[in-house]
Amino acid sequence: MPYKEREINKLYYTMGEVTEMFDVNASQIRFYEREFDILQPKKNKKGNRLFTQEDIANLKIIFNLVKDKGYTLQGARDYLRTNKSEAKENQRVVDSLERLKKFLLEVRDSL
Repeated sequence: MPYKEREINKLYYTMGEVTEMFDVNASQIRFYEREFDILQPKKNKKGNRLFTQEDIANLKIIFNLVKDKGYTLQGARDYLRTNKSEAKENQRVVDSLERLKKFLLEVRDSL
């Protein structure tokens, strides 16, 4: 059985790591933090934001609603307030499809 590398997940991500993940400025992440109640990163003694896996998942949901689906900020806030579990399930499906696409592209490139 071949060795399969496991994806390493950190407990906390810094603001710089999150901005690289989403390819946005730190100011946009801070803005979304103020606008959406579900996004609440922890802060250390210096005031640096530390994002958990749940915060990253919530950011993915917010970016999906605002950037991909074209919701306004108020519309995305209302949608998350009423359909939070549905939005999380939809994002889980999107994430799994993206992983599948990445895997299939790797297989294609290796042929």
